[in-house]
Amino acid sequence: MPNDSWTKSVHHDGSPYYVTGKALHIGSTLTLRLRADVEAPIERVFLRTTPNGGLRIQEMRPAQIEEVTRWWEIDLKLHMPLTNYRFFLQSRGGGYWFSAAGMTRHVPTDATDFKILANYSAPAWVHNSVFYQIFPDRFYDDDPSNNVRSGEYDCYGKPVIARAWGERPRPHSESGACEFYGGDLQGITQKLDYLQDLGVTALYLTPIFTALTNHKYDVVDYKQVDPHFGGEAALLALREALDARGMRLMLDIVPNHSGSGNAWFLNTLADAAAETRDFYTFYQYPETYEEFMGVHNLPKLNYSSARLRDYMYAAHDSIMRYWLKPPFRIDGWRIDVANMLGRQNETQLGHKVGRGMRRAVKAEKSDAYLIGEHFYDGTAHLQGDELDAIMNYQGFMFPVLQWLTDFNISEVWRRNWPDKQALPTRAMAAQWQTFRAAVPWQVAMQQFNLLDSHDTPRVLTHLGEDIARMRLAVALLFTYPGVPCIYYGDEIGMVGADDPDNRRCMIWDQSAWN
Repeated sequence: MPNDSWTKSVHHDGSPYYVTGKALHIGSTLTLRLRADVEAPIERVFLRTTPNGGLRIQEMRPAQIEEVTRWWEIDLKLHMPLTNYRFFLQSRGGGYWFSAAGMTRHVPTDATDFKILANYSAPAWVHNSVFYQIFPDRFYDDDPSNNVRSGEYDCYGKPVIARAWGERPRPHSESGACEFYGGDLQGITQKLDYLQDLGVTALYLTPIFTALTNHKYDVVDYKQVDPHFGGEAALLALREALDARGMRLMLDIVPNHSGSGNAWFLNTLADAAAETRDFYTFYQYPETYEEFMGVHNLPKLNYSSARLRDYMYAAHDSIMRYWLKPPFRIDGWRIDVANMLGRQNETQLGHKVGRGMRRAVKAEKSDAYLIGEHFYDGTAHLQGDELDAIMNYQGFMFPVLQWLTDFNISEVWRRNWPDKQALPTRAMAAQWQTFRAAVPWQVAMQQFNLLDSHDTPRVLTHLGEDIARMRLAVALLFTYPGVPCIYYGDEIGMVGADDPDNRRCMIWDQSAWN
């Protein structure tokens, strides 16, 4: 990084102040603008593009000079679905390259170029949205008649247990995921006025489809809303209530694995010739098969199967299309463990499956929001042909929390991680910029930003219940480029450590609110 102080004044991004034009379509012409300090020793500025893989260098024209800044402009006609570009600045002290990753004296790779997507189907409604994540079993119990009863059924060798609202969840080693508090979809509908008053415009619900556990990531039936959540009738009522308030709904789908109680898997175990046999990978039929994270009750789905791809997303009556259609008309999908989807040793179909899911979802509902869970670097899935966004852990949440505390990845997965130091401010900003630079600006503006989730300790617990730091974290959440999401109860100061402690019941006694 050059030491010249003027280089810090150089700026360009994909916002309308720097990229002007009526539409981002192939054939349209945009104007790109670059800004620098009025006294910066810049003599000439050039735009570098790579049309159809070739190289084009064009000199930019000087534009207005303001009190403290000067500008350069150039017109750019879009010919390709993805246009990448960067700038070359000739100064009195030599040449500099300026890309989305910042300023360098050396030639950067094209991977850090600014990027513009043309003919991109973007869910414009998300730009003004505030999401609210709900773990349905723990939000509000409006209909006790559909509650799980203790001993009602067997949950992977353990009888299910009904707990009293507000009791603290026990560790998984004691209860597994087999204890229930009674929260349901009717309860969410009942509390929509509260959420609307809070400023929430969109809901993200963790899985609601029939399953044995309280978290529902072990799906038994992808086309049935769990009766203990109120069934399809409760989802329809929620949909109608959201429509009346102009609010949106995103559901959670688990395409990476099913539960071992799923009919696909049970049919396979019962008949080696079943049509669902190739949905799974058996090493020694029927006992040994590929599992998700070594969990025997979560057999991993094998996307080498064209039939599975049809069932899950490709066919017109597929699972992902079904819930987008009337009468449910959901507005988006969150894909569980998107980083693992379609990936199994020598078979690496993650991008193929991602592109297929996008085609199916957008064909059914062009403005549907398609996001993925990804704790690592998900930018390869964010180039305009797969996901609209990911849960932005690495690109936003993790650096924020490590800047405010000594948070590190070990606190999420309980591993021995050597980095126990707070992140310096410049390092946090650099991590933000690194992850923004790897994706088109349109995608950066719809990234799903969060401070915690059902998979991480609550943010207030992370911060040692320091309210001042909590306020700072929230200020960043609501001002950083992207779409903010609140985890239920954070707004009233709920705390909680590792899963399942972070999934405590929502507190409705206002005297206990912060």
